[in-house]
Amino acid sequence: MNENDRSLSVNIDVLLAQLRTLIADARKEAKRTVDVIQVRTCWEIGRHIVEFEQGGQARAAYGKKLLSRLAESLTGEFGKGGLTIVICATCGRFIRYFPFGT
Repeated sequence: MNENDRSLSVNIDVLLAQLRTLIADARKEAKRTVDVIQVRTCWEIGRHIVEFEQGGQARAAYGKKLLSRLAESLTGEFGKGGLTIVICATCGRFIRYFPFGT
């Protein structure tokens, strides 16, 4: 390997290290951003569910039917990324425990 090849190899290694750092940092930032969006979305889902329940019947049987129907419809529409009945119930509890922003 001649001097030019070694110099190029070192320069490429430095460039690769910089690009790896850039990509890793961007992925971390993207994950944080997605986490914030997911928390806000769950809070808003919970708010809508609670407001709907409070505007209608808030009985346990009604709530179970409501959550079941929401979960079925949203999972059918969005697939596994939709909402299960457990996630719908959790979102409803989330807004009750953390009522910020209302």
